[in-house]
Amino acid sequence: MNKINLIGLSRDELKEHLVSRDVPAYRVQQLWNWLYHHGVITFDRMVNIPKPVRQLLSDSFVIERPKIATAQASTDGTQKWLLQFSDGQEAETVHIPEVDRGTLCVSSQIGCTLTCKFCHTGTQTLVRNLESSEIVGQMMIARDVFGEWPSPVGQRHVSNIVMMGMGEPLYNFENVSKALTIIMDHQGISLSKRRITLSTSGVVPMMERCGEELGVNLAVSLHAVRNDVRDVLVPLNKKYPIEQLIEACRSYPGVNNARRITFEYVMLKGVNDSDADARELLHLIRGIPAKINLIPFNPWPGVSFECSAPERISAFADIVYRAGYASPVRTPRGRDILAACGQLKSESQRKRKSA
Repeated sequence: MNKINLIGLSRDELKEHLVSRDVPAYRVQQLWNWLYHHGVITFDRMVNIPKPVRQLLSDSFVIERPKIATAQASTDGTQKWLLQFSDGQEAETVHIPEVDRGTLCVSSQIGCTLTCKFCHTGTQTLVRNLESSEIVGQMMIARDVFGEWPSPVGQRHVSNIVMMGMGEPLYNFENVSKALTIIMDHQGISLSKRRITLSTSGVVPMMERCGEELGVNLAVSLHAVRNDVRDVLVPLNKKYPIEQLIEACRSYPGVNNARRITFEYVMLKGVNDSDADARELLHLIRGIPAKINLIPFNPWPGVSFECSAPERISAFADIVYRAGYASPVRTPRGRDILAACGQLKSESQRKRKSA
C-alpha cells in the first residue's frame, strides 16, 4: 500500500486520515506544528507524540518534499532550484534576495498552456498541474536551504511569495488555494496574505474567487493596451479580452489604495513601448488603485523580441509616474542563470497531459 504524503493535506484531510486510523483528533494540531512550524522530515523528531503513535504514523504516512535536482546561483545572489517530484517531473523555483525582503517565485504547473510569445515557459507545453504538496514543498525546500526552522518571527530569508513561476495559477486554483491556505496558517509557516502575490495572465472567471477565498495581492500580466497586440503577446486575450480583464480588476475583492493591483508590463522594442501606449495604459486603468511594474524584456536563445532601450523605458515610466501611478522598473535578477522573469523552463519530459 502506498503511504500518504502528509505535506499538502488540509487540516480537515489530516484529521480524517488520523481518525480513520484511531489516532485522536487532537493530534492534528501537534502534527501540524511539527510539519509546518518545525519543518521536521521524520516522525521520530515529534517528541510530544507517544512512540506507538509515531510508529503508526510512520507505517501509514510519509513526510515528502520535492528533491533539488540542480541548484544554480547568480552573481547577483539570486538562486534557482530545479525541483524533481515523485514522478520524475520537474519545475523551477527562484529565490530573489533584496535589502528588505527575500522573495520566493513559486511555480504552479509543469509547463504552461498559455503560449505567451515573450515568455520562455510558454514554449514548454503543459505536462501537468502541481499538487498542493508540491507547491507547499517549494516553500519548505527554501526554508530547508536557509535553515529557517522553526518558523522565524523576525527577518526571514523567505519573507514573500510570488506565484509567478511556471504555469498559470488560476488554471490550478484548487491546488494553489489549498497550498497557500497552508502557508498562511498562523500555527505553521505563518506567512501573511499581504506578503503573497498571485499573478494571472487574465483568467477572468477565477479572479473574483481568488480575491474572496484567499485575499492575496493580485498581479495581472497585461503587457499591451490594445486587443490586437495582446492577442499576439498573450493569446488568452482572445478568450478574455482587455475590456473584461480590466472590469474584473475594478471589482477585485478588497482592492483599495492600501492593496493595489499590480499591472505587469514587459517592455518590448517597437511593440508596446511608445508614448501613445503609455497614455492608453493610463486611460485603461483610470480609477483602479494600481501600480505598474515595468519589466525590461529578458531574452533567451532564439527569441525574436528585443528589450526596449533604457531611454524608452524611462520615457514610458515618466508618463505613468506623472499621472500619479507608481511605475518601478524591475531590475532584472538572475539573467545569467535564466532565472529572470519569463525565463523559467524546466527540462522535464514535454508531454501534454490532461490537467
